[in-house]
Amino acid sequence: MSSGRRRILVIDDEPQLRRLLRVALEAEGDQVLEAATAREGIAAVAHDRPDAVLLDLGLPDVDGHAVLRRIREFSAVPVVVLSVRAAEDQKVAALDAGADDYVTKPFGIPELLARLRAALRHRWQGEAGEPVIRQGDLVIDLPRRVVTLDGVEVKMSPKEYELLRLLATSRGKVLTHRMLLEAVWGPAHVADTQYLRVYVGQLRDKLRDDPAEPRFIATEPGVGYRFLGG
Repeated sequence: MSSGRRRILVIDDEPQLRRLLRVALEAEGDQVLEAATAREGIAAVAHDRPDAVLLDLGLPDVDGHAVLRRIREFSAVPVVVLSVRAAEDQKVAALDAGADDYVTKPFGIPELLARLRAALRHRWQGEAGEPVIRQGDLVIDLPRRVVTLDGVEVKMSPKEYELLRLLATSRGKVLTHRMLLEAVWGPAHVADTQYLRVYVGQLRDKLRDDPAEPRFIATEPGVGYRFLGG
């Protein structure tokens, strides 16, 4: 993370949207870089080293998914995808390719700024490697592998703990079904979404987390799950 003002790169071929985002981001105190094509955007990530990227999938020269995969070959910069493509398979593909979040056009500026802040927090937390995660009355002690709620230890199976750990250490970031299944159950189980639903349900029961009004684990319908907070 660079010092001083955050440097946000906007990769989008719509001049009006770039102007809108520039005004909104500069009002937040950010420095805004712009790219209108995939080629310009990839070069800007490599040479200007922004703190975060807002990436449109519908670029004129190269599809945004390919741009995202190329960026991930050399950079871990937070990337929030902006797209008119609202289908779940498009969201899943972008997140699996390494996007930190996915915002569907048209969007509200406050929502976009909140998603961007969450993506930046996730990156800072990953760099800091914090040993203890706190979210309200939930405490996850990573070195000791101990979870407490209201000061009382919550007993978990190894799979339950690993699932919670992955979500919590990526808080603010959507993790797709495939990502979670591959990490916890292995590549042979990436299609076994029923495993995931059962274990997320068990975690919610143990953490007294209402899925209708979640405090810890939010569902991204058809896509995956997100650990709340930051």
